[in-house]
Amino acid sequence: MEDWRNVVGELDLGVERLIVTLSKLGDDDLRGPSALPGWTRGHVATHVARNADSLWNLLEWARTGVEIPQYPSLEARNADLEKGAGRSAGELIEDVRASAARFSEQARALPEDAAGAEVRAMLGWTHPAWYTVLRRWHEVEAHHVDLAAGYGPADWPEPYVRWALTGTLTDLAALPEAARGELAGHRLVATDYGRTAELGWTPGGPEASGSGRALLGWLSGRSHGAGVALRPDGPLPVPPPWPHPPAGF
Repeated sequence: MEDWRNVVGELDLGVERLIVTLSKLGDDDLRGPSALPGWTRGHVATHVARNADSLWNLLEWARTGVEIPQYPSLEARNADLEKGAGRSAGELIEDVRASAARFSEQARALPEDAAGAEVRAMLGWTHPAWYTVLRRWHEVEAHHVDLAAGYGPADWPEPYVRWALTGTLTDLAALPEAARGELAGHRLVATDYGRTAELGWTPGGPEASGSGRALLGWLSGRSHGAGVALRPDGPLPVPPPWPHPPAGF
């Protein structure tokens, strides 16, 4: 497991890379479509900012012992997203920067005795507070790609790829068969990391293989499967929605 306190520094670097990308976009660019259906780039940037605030809430819950939901409601989350998406480039960049700084400050100050406190994701599954930092890592790196502005899986930092690919394979293997979708019955092989996941696979069954980076791009929905080979030949299966609830701690 990646040391969660070290990940805070990785997050700061990831946010700075994201801000560099945002700084190259004008107001019209930010109102253009992102890689996420129905979302503009402004929606993506706003989501990154509001996600930082929502995960700050979970750290505050752990620190104080007073339950604070990640978001007040799904409706409130969506309303904030729509309200913020049309802002200027300068406003969006400042929001991403300031919210990220608040989250990092809270994470760095989290007492050790609070790090293991149980908190709850918006979708209902629970996890120790420290895992909030790793959830944020997914958000920063995956949504940077979703801006559709030149940053892709090839640009992900190696520490993120190693952690996220390992976690993704572990979590996929722990999903009920019905939740694996088209991946059910497959074996996944990261050719460079020595990592595999057998999703109900039996010898002679279908196998998808590639570098850890290529597999993560595909399994996370951030690529169409470039660099992933399927044996026997055929179209790659469609992975289930990502990220998955963590299999354990």
